[in-house]
Amino acid sequence: MQTVEVIKLASEIVKLDELRDEMWEKLLQHAGERALEVLRHVQNAK
Repeated sequence: MQTVEVIKLASEIVKLDELRDEMWEKLLQHAGERALEVLRHVQNAK
């Protein structure tokens, strides 16, 4: 894999991680202490 592609992939992963953090905060705001339970339920439903 070329260096440029590796750097691009790493950058995309960082952006996804930041988006995941933002989405988790929103879920916490809406679901409160049940946020993890809701997340696990949705993950297991797939």
